[in-house]
This record gives sequence, C-alpha cells and structure tokens, in this order.
Amino acid sequence: QREFTQKKTFTSWINSILAKHTPPYVVSDLYTDIQQGHLLLDLLEVLSGQHLPREKGFNTFQCRSNIENALTFLKSRSLKLINIHVADIIEGKPSIVLGLIWTIIFHFHIEELARTLACTYNQPSLDCSSAVDSSPKASRSAKKSAKIKERWKMSATKALLLWAKEQCSLHGSVSVTDFKSSWRSGLAFLAIIQTLRPGLVDLEKAKARSNKENLKEAFRIAELELNIPRLLEPEDVDIVNPDEKSIMTYVAQFLQYSKNLPESEEDMQEKVREAMGWLAAQEEKLAKLLVETEKETYYQKYKEMMSFMETFNQEKTPFLPVLLSKRGEAELSEGQQQMREEWDKVISQINEWKAKLDQMLPSPLDSIEAWLQEVERLQAEDLPDLQDPFKAVSLFREIIVIFKGLMDCFDSHLDTLQSFKNEDEKNIPLVLPEKLEEMKRRLFSNIRSTNLSTFLEYHYGLCSAIANEVKLKLNIWDVKYGAKESVESLLENW
Repeated sequence: QREFTQKKTFTSWINSILAKHTPPYVVSDLYTDIQQGHLLLDLLEVLSGQHLPREKGFNTFQCRSNIENALTFLKSRSLKLINIHVADIIEGKPSIVLGLIWTIIFHFHIEELARTLACTYNQPSLDCSSAVDSSPKASRSAKKSAKIKERWKMSATKALLLWAKEQCSLHGSVSVTDFKSSWRSGLAFLAIIQTLRPGLVDLEKAKARSNKENLKEAFRIAELELNIPRLLEPEDVDIVNPDEKSIMTYVAQFLQYSKNLPESEEDMQEKVREAMGWLAAQEEKLAKLLVETEKETYYQKYKEMMSFMETFNQEKTPFLPVLLSKRGEAELSEGQQQMREEWDKVISQINEWKAKLDQMLPSPLDSIEAWLQEVERLQAEDLPDLQDPFKAVSLFREIIVIFKGLMDCFDSHLDTLQSFKNEDEKNIPLVLPEKLEEMKRRLFSNIRSTNLSTFLEYHYGLCSAIANEVKLKLNIWDVKYGAKESVESLLENW
C-alpha cells in the first residue's frame, strides 16, 4: 500500500513539475519511464534551472550515460545517494526509484521551502549580527552556529511541521503533531486552506462530516481555488498509518502557495531592512577577511574563501525572494533599489576576490584555470545572428577556429592536472583538494561532455548561414543565364 501510494504521489508531483518543461512531459509509468534517463534530466533541469549534459538516443549505453549524468549532478549538490546505483534504475527497481525521487523532492522542494522559513522562526544560523566578530568567544559561537546550521538543514521536516501547526492553530481544535494520522480527518488540510484563503472553507460544517468527505473537499478546493495539483486521494490518507512522505510532498505545496501570495508593504519593508542588515554584515566580514588573509599562503586564502562562501550561501537563502524580486526598476521602492545595489556590490566584490585567487594559483594551474575560463566563456556566448548571413558565416568560422585552437590544448591540460603534485618541498599542500576537484569536474563535465554538441551547434549554424545565403542569391537570379552547363558552372564558382 505504501509503495503504491508513493508511486502515485511522486508521479503526480513529477508531472506537475514537468508541465513547465519545454516541451511538457507526462510520466505514465514511473518505473519504466525513468529507465531511459531523459525523465531524470528533464526533472533536474526544471528544478535547478541548469542545462545538463545528455545523450539524445535511447540505446543501453545512452540510457546509462544519462542516468549517470543525473546522479553525478545530484552528488555535486552534496546529496547522499545511499545504495542508489545506475543498474537498479535501469531495471526500474521500485524501492530504489522511489528512494531517488524522494531524495529529489526533499532537497529541491521541501528543504528549499523550509529554508525560507528560517527568518520567520529566528533560526540562530541566521544571526548576522555576530558574523564579523572574531573574538575567542565569537569563535566558539561560530562553531556552535555551524552545528546549529547542520541541525537546521536536517530539520526541514520539523520546519514544515511547525509551519503547518501555525496555520492550523488559528482554528482552535485542529491539532497537527505529525505527517501521518494528524491529517486523516481532512480538517488539517481545510484549516490550512482557510488560513491561506479565508472564506473558502466552513470548518464547523466540516467537523460533522466524515473523513473521506473532508479530504475530498480539501483536495477539490486546493486544486480549483489554489491551483495545487491533486497528489493524493481520500483513500490514501484515511487509513490507520498513511504514508508520511506522500503527505509531506502534498503539504509542501501549500507552503509554496503561501510564499507566492502578495505581501503587504509593511512586511516587504521589514524584509528589506533585514536583508540590508545582512548584506552590510557580509560586506564588513569580507573586507576583514581580505585584510587578515593578505599575507597568508594561497592554500589558506582559498580555504578562507571556501568557508566564507559556504556560510554566505547558507545564510542568503531566506533573503533570495526579496533580493531577487522580479519587479522592474520602476516598481521598486527606494529601499529596494538600495538593497539591490548593495547586493550587486557584494556579489561583485566576491567575484573580484575569486578572480584574484584564480590568478594566484601556482603554476601550471594558473594557465589551466585561464584556459578553462576562456573555453567556458566561448561556450556561454550566444550564437551569431543569422539575419545577416555574410556576417554570420564569418563569425562562425572565427569561433570554430578559436574553439579548435583551445581544444588542441585539452589533452595536455588534462595530463598536467592529473599528474599535478599538490605539495611543496616541505610536503605542505599547495592547493585545497576541493579546488583541484572543481577544475577536474569543469574539465570533464562542462567541456569534454559538451565538446561534440558544441561543434555540432556551430556547424549547424554555419550550414544555416550558407543555406540562407544560397536562398538570398537564388532570389536575385531571376534572369536567364543560358545553357544548363553555364548555370552549373556559375553555381560551382559561387
């Protein structure tokens, strides 16, 4: 029963996500559809907003490669994939497939949403006021804070439960203590709907109805009025021991809905003030680090940067909705404009710091890093505009020559990177292992895996440009050119 419910719930959740994919994709049988790997890559691309390398075919090798790419991407985000192997996914083993999908749901959906609650619940991990204090007492506090951050990361389930409790507490006798039997009556779902959209639910009438009637009503209203996909059916919940993961997946959608509700101006101003305070603390902390590490070795400088970025990335999550507001410049208040400028300033300072560190890499890593950045820059550039075929042909040729020249160095850089001895004459590490691994990953995943596809894209563009040029020429050749041979000669010469 549990496996059946999870398969149905997870499939509905995946379909709600893949509805945003271009083109949309619909999963009919999770265990079968996942075997090709394309489903996993499509899902991860929508959730992460990143483009992932893939094989376009469907033979065994290509399917295996696609699944490996998906698992590699998940591992790069520090997700622990215990006992999840490519062979098991290719076979469509139910327990393995469901375990993998739950890991994805928890990380990309539940955990990300729960992090946004950190400010609301005043988690100690977001105490920015002590971020720049380097006293011994503060150092102990920082260690304690690091442990709290790890606990916070692990307690996304508790955060979601606390949020659900708060929504239900506004309605008297509706109590929520877990993600199992607390939801069986359907009253908890109805109470959350009533909190988010007052007037849609009559809780007094609901208390006199059966569990199944309440669950049916809650799922119907959520789907029609809140546009929340119907992941569950009454019979999935109205049992002695309903599936916790399925209920969490569904409840998280209500939290997502609450995050999308328009905020009052007062609430927005308060969030802007909090974000400005945090940004000021980051800027001060960064400036202090630059001074303190000025005479340190490259190894220590990079280690400090990694530590700073880890904390920065953890702490920024709750502020991202207000920092990256999609409002246009004209719609922003003065405070929001100042905040956006401050955010851009901090990001610019971090990027400058990273660029300086890259230039300070010991030889020959510095030249490999410069080469990596040049190839990545070329890959990220937009293709030339084909509206001007003459210019496009010329630009395509230039790009292909440059790209070929860069890729001629691939093997030598790979050999150098793999044989690099990471220690000086005193056996002290020169570079943090994480930096070496990052460079190897970029070399293999970002460059080697996209080499062929990049070339194909360039050649396709070149052919398109030539085809457009031929059409353009033929359109003006509207007079007679004599015999067939002279026309053929003319075309050949052209």
